Amino acid sequence: MSKLLLNLRHVPDDEADEVRAMLDEHHVAWYQTPPSFWGLFAGGIYVKEDAAFDRAKGLMAKYQSQRRSKARAEYEAQVRDGTAETFQSQLRAEPARVVLTLIAIVLLIGLMAVPALLLRG
Repeated sequence: MSKLLLNLRHVPDDEADEVRAMLDEHHVAWYQTPPSFWGLFAGGIYVKEDAAFDRAKGLMAKYQSQRRSKARAEYEAQVRDGTAETFQSQLRAEPARVVLTLIAIVLLIGLMAVPALLLRG
């Protein structure tokens, strides 16, 4: 019976492509399901054979470790170069979105505090 190896929700296309290529390279039988119509399931990459699932999980752990190291190195390079995205850079690039987001956060915190204030007295 097949088992889910990777849920594709919030997975960039390049990562999904690399995972599929890795499985092909190591001769692991897999298939992919498309996202559901209503968006309840984002699709997934499944390993067809139970016997190959543990090996695929090991390959996936190794791949994710390498990808994490690469992403951290890229981020550290951006910080050194001064090109990393910061709150100030976002505020300069999209001030309306940042201000509206902050207002929404304050309103939600206030809305959550209303029951406590009403119970208090």
